[in-house]
Amino acid sequence: MWITHLKLLASVVFWGGTWISGRHLAQAMGPFSAAFLRFALASAFLVFLTRRLSGGFALPKRRDLPGLFLLGLTGVFGYNAFFFAGLQTVPASRAALIVAAIPTVVSLYSGLALREPFGWVRIAGIVLSFAGVGVVLAGGDPAALLRGGASPGDLLILGCVACWSAYTLAGRSVMARVSPLGAVTWSCLLGGALLFPPALGGGLFADMARAGLADWLHLGFLGIMATGYGFFWYYEGIKALGASRAGVYINLVPVVAVLLGIILLNEPLGWPLAAGGLMVLFGVRLAQRPARRA
Repeated sequence: MWITHLKLLASVVFWGGTWISGRHLAQAMGPFSAAFLRFALASAFLVFLTRRLSGGFALPKRRDLPGLFLLGLTGVFGYNAFFFAGLQTVPASRAALIVAAIPTVVSLYSGLALREPFGWVRIAGIVLSFAGVGVVLAGGDPAALLRGGASPGDLLILGCVACWSAYTLAGRSVMARVSPLGAVTWSCLLGGALLFPPALGGGLFADMARAGLADWLHLGFLGIMATGYGFFWYYEGIKALGASRAGVYINLVPVVAVLLGIILLNEPLGWPLAAGGLMVLFGVRLAQRPARRA
């Protein structure tokens, strides 16, 4: 059992590291080039892994294609286009704490649209988490945020929040019929295909020609370790421990990202980032607590 927990912890470290590698690649090549190359590597690895574990690679059923396409559109194409474009100007630790609010968005949607019970604790968690995002965006000065609004980079990172929330909600129905590994693999394949035309138009081959060893190492980390092994080990953890126990590890991802940003990128940790981040994380924890219907 300890191996399962170790794999889940490794997944968290990999996902926290995506912000560091993403920040590096955002300065080295176009956002669509970086996103396409990441998922080209991830798709090749996941197809290899699926064939090795299943003895083959089956095509999805026709009825599952719209759902898988939606996963590729939101979780791969949309999320990564916003991810790499936003990290061109937004520090990795700041971006990771904004994106940490995704479970709160999912919880809010589930309560409003799917009629899941809220409860006062869950409502307090949602409010606290959104307030924390506001503190991070405002840099401790709410008046400045009201006057000038969020920066273009912050808006792009908020696009990540919208896309991954949609991916999470769509995945509920898709993964009722498709295995998690199959869903991740096909979303990477379809999303990668969607990324190819804009990457080609944005100078893909020129970016590949300019890429140095460090750039390819970061791409390999994103594609194979963070996407391939990270998702595979996480779903292994869900199977062994259950979704609730495995899901606790997700809350550590922004913590790891902030620590890595400070250590590897020398990013400062001011009080607005620290206070807002704690508000987001604590609010997410409250918002994920199950509520009883009256």
